Amino acid sequence: MNNSFLVIFSLLIVYCYGFPDGAPVDVCVKPKPNQPYHGQAQPQPPGTSPYAVVASSSDYGPGAEITVTIHGAVFKGFFIQARDVATNQWIGEFAQTPNTKAHPECSSITHADPKDKQQATLVWKAPANSQGGKVYFTGTVLRDYGTFWSGLIADVGRK
Repeated sequence: MNNSFLVIFSLLIVYCYGFPDGAPVDVCVKPKPNQPYHGQAQPQPPGTSPYAVVASSSDYGPGAEITVTIHGAVFKGFFIQARDVATNQWIGEFAQTPNTKAHPECSSITHADPKDKQQATLVWKAPANSQGGKVYFTGTVLRDYGTFWSGLIADVGRK
């Protein structure tokens, strides 16, 4: 086999399989936070998203739990992060649920398998020592490796 074949084959494997077990934690701190780097693939316009991201509330108190649901067309993956409305800083952490992987160091959660999904239900927990405030949830939903919507922000209470 020649070297160019090996390089092309390797790139095809990466393209086809991407991150089957979720986004790596470094997606939190990339130049375009919460947006995957998938080669030449670019995010789709947010207004064209076939997905709804819905939070049960935006208000939180110490230790409060808020449910975040992703649903719509079939999707492969997601990366969702919690941010404080007043400071835009990462806040709280997501509970580990089936088929998810939490990144508590940056208040985010991602898929943990490459299976098709029709819905994901996530549980966010506010810090126990917080004074409370408002939180918003933002991130990316991936139809597949090359087709994704970034910068999505959860609606509150609408399904």
